[in-house]
Amino acid sequence: MTQPAQAAPVTRRQGGVAYRLERRVLAGVPCLLELPQESAPRALALVYHGVTAAKEGNAGVFTPLLDHGIATVMPDSAGHGERRERGLSSEALGYRNFLRTCAAFTALEAPRVIDALQQDFPGVALGVIGISMGGYTAHYLALREKRVRAAVVISSGGLWQEPEVTLPFARAFIEEHRPVDHAAAAPPTALALLHGEADPVFPMTDLEATAEAYRGAYHQAGLPQHLLVRSYPDVAHYTATGMRDDAVAFLAHHL
Repeated sequence: MTQPAQAAPVTRRQGGVAYRLERRVLAGVPCLLELPQESAPRALALVYHGVTAAKEGNAGVFTPLLDHGIATVMPDSAGHGERRERGLSSEALGYRNFLRTCAAFTALEAPRVIDALQQDFPGVALGVIGISMGGYTAHYLALREKRVRAAVVISSGGLWQEPEVTLPFARAFIEEHRPVDHAAAAPPTALALLHGEADPVFPMTDLEATAEAYRGAYHQAGLPQHLLVRSYPDVAHYTATGMRDDAVAFLAHHL
């Protein structure tokens, strides 16, 4: 169920289309939407943020998608932004358990957010961008949710080998949905893995193992062109401009 949108002023990007920023609650999840002002979007891109961030942090980052008719939908992940709660915190659970519990809750609820979006925007193509912790949701949707045509994972790996995660719910999610073990489920969804070569959180060895698993899956499916793997010299754990531009181009092509 979607709560009514809150009105917002029109914003015009320099050299880009006019758009408006709206807050909606989709399936109980607070979201910000960047919507073109003068036409209906032809596609939607869900954008999931990283740990300790919030939906507002991605506002204005992926607005170039609007030039391709793609609106952005930015949810608050579980335990973040408007959804902070005392029992779901790093203080209560420990950092790793908090991070992966939030990632698991957010990924598993994402199909309900998609249900709500399809009620509001019937027939519109769907993509997803996941950054760091949000990459867990992007991987999950690429593997499990075929209403998503294209997924972009930024600064996040697919090994998911974290013995320090001990809570049963988070542990079960990791074991059941580890991307390197289930890569064959991804095709035909188009998938981009964008990664900084100086990332200290998810080192290049994680990207290489993840990419190897997905390359085998897409080759076996006869769809190697649906997989993009790209690394960025001197980029650490953040979304560089080149990553943003490549994510926009990838979704514009596949949605």
